[in-house]
Amino acid sequence: MESLISEFNYLSDQSLNNKNFDPCTIEHLMHLFELESYKAWASLDHQFSEEFQHSETSLVEAEDYLESAMERAMREFELFEEEMERECKSEFDGLVQVAEKARRVGRSMEKAASFASKKYVEAALNAAGNSMRSAVKAVTNAKKVHPS
Repeated sequence: MESLISEFNYLSDQSLNNKNFDPCTIEHLMHLFELESYKAWASLDHQFSEEFQHSETSLVEAEDYLESAMERAMREFELFEEEMERECKSEFDGLVQVAEKARRVGRSMEKAASFASKKYVEAALNAAGNSMRSAVKAVTNAKKVHPS
């Protein structure tokens, strides 16, 4: 393009200085300018098309990578969820076992307390009966005169 501009300067100077100058030479030069601009436009268009293709390819690759990452994340989440469910079930089962043992211990303690309560009542009744007998004997012995 620079060579065309320098040629245009040269021809412009000649057209001013030379009376026999042929204007067709400038027309020919203008045609060369037009061809050069079309070449530059075509080159830019081709470059743009290549960049566009490269951008589309990069976008597809990025989408594929994102999709792959999302799939991996979902798989990891599902595994994590399954593991948490297993742990929760295991912990729940453990708590159920502890509760069952506590229930059995409670029943045993209830039976022991009931048994102890019955024995206590029996002992209290025996003690009360013995006290009553002892009191009756004391009253009956009090009517007798002691030889002292």
